[in-house]
Amino acid sequence: MTSIVLGQGRDGSDTCIDLPELLATRLLVQGNSGSGKSHLLRRLLEQTATLVQQVMIDPEGDFVTLAEHYGHLVIDVEDQSEASLRAAGERVRAHRASVVLNLEQVEAEMQLRAAGAFLNGMFDAPRAHWYPVLVVVDEAQLFAPVTSGDTSDEARRLSLGAMTNLMCRGRKRGLAGVIATQRLAKLAKNVAAEASNFLMGRTFLDIDMARAADLLGMERRAAEAFRDLSRGQFMALGPALSRRPKLVSIGRVETASHATGPVLVPLEPVAAEDLRDLILEPVPEFAPRQRRENRPPPPDLLAQLDAYGSERAAEEPVMPEAQTDLDPDQIWKLVSEVAAEEGADYKPLATLYQDFQLRARIHGLPRNILDLKSFRRILATLRSGLERERADGEDWRQAETIAASLPEDVQGVFLLLARHALDSLPCPDDEALARAYSTHSLGRARRQLSYLEEREVIVLREDAHGRRVALVGLGWQTL
Repeated sequence: MTSIVLGQGRDGSDTCIDLPELLATRLLVQGNSGSGKSHLLRRLLEQTATLVQQVMIDPEGDFVTLAEHYGHLVIDVEDQSEASLRAAGERVRAHRASVVLNLEQVEAEMQLRAAGAFLNGMFDAPRAHWYPVLVVVDEAQLFAPVTSGDTSDEARRLSLGAMTNLMCRGRKRGLAGVIATQRLAKLAKNVAAEASNFLMGRTFLDIDMARAADLLGMERRAAEAFRDLSRGQFMALGPALSRRPKLVSIGRVETASHATGPVLVPLEPVAAEDLRDLILEPVPEFAPRQRRENRPPPPDLLAQLDAYGSERAAEEPVMPEAQTDLDPDQIWKLVSEVAAEEGADYKPLATLYQDFQLRARIHGLPRNILDLKSFRRILATLRSGLERERADGEDWRQAETIAASLPEDVQGVFLLLARHALDSLPCPDDEALARAYSTHSLGRARRQLSYLEEREVIVLREDAHGRRVALVGLGWQTL
């Protein structure tokens, strides 16, 4: 039996979950906001990352940090069509890739369509690819709602049908559903009823407590106990967990979400007139962006170049060897050309890296002359505005060392702050931070400052006159 430790019971003993049994019987997690559902899912994903293929449907982008530690592929659906997502679902099963489907940057309508298309692609994969997959769906009430909400009926039917297939017919195809929800009353009953394992967390509404008690086989008067559970405590029941309802406290995790919890910060006294000028400052109006057209994916130029090279090699056995020496100035120039392309700030890193590889091949360099990690570092340095001559200096090497300890998606933000602090420039504004984070959302970009302060790599100070950032350990600070 392959078991993993989920947490500790009331008596301090380990509470385990039988993974093969879980794959056969599915799991339902319920708890109000703040009860520890995301922590529980993260614990489950971390403990099984090396044991079984995983697919995470992530509506809030909380689980993208798994990629750094466990090699998960993060798929951002912002620029993907339903057809490409459906094909991606089939290919994920064929290549047995562990994936995080990140839905945070799209609206509710597209979240339902993207999740439905991707899950249907996994469900329709050929029989030869029916390997076991742990499919975790956070905020499942969004994808399998009882009633229609602000989204169209078509999107709701697509998502609900995919969730029903996952929980009702997925077992024979190797799909093991793990669904988490804040409200059992809002989750479609035909989806929830297929789970045989339950982890019920803190709940306050009577209708949810009564339904949780029914699922656990508890008396109605015993349902009041759900209100007394602490954060991270769950009542466990099921063939993969326990034959009788059992209290379990979820264990620690190694990764963490980028989201930060509420922290009380004392208010600084500011004159009302100063606040008036700041709050009512005129906002420039921008022309609306043109709507993107759904176009077929471009041909794989790298594959064509490689095929062309192979044909030429067969025709002419004696060929001059490609240049293999790493020329820093030439590499810097190629990355600069990629970064200078229109819209490059908001393109996925994989697209920019493919563009760099294509340019390298055109100049007679091997396509793997620079790995993805080094490309990301040089690109972030370029976007920070640092000159080539200073990039190899000892000061900047120290900043890059600190950046390497951070998640990959925030390294560019940190290096932008580092460059402004190194030269005692004013702190970058929200638009500059958003470009460094490759997002159009200014609020999402601002949250990265709080995350970096939480990681204790910067000290942030904000007052009525602006924002100031100091780098911990380097002694640099913005103007």
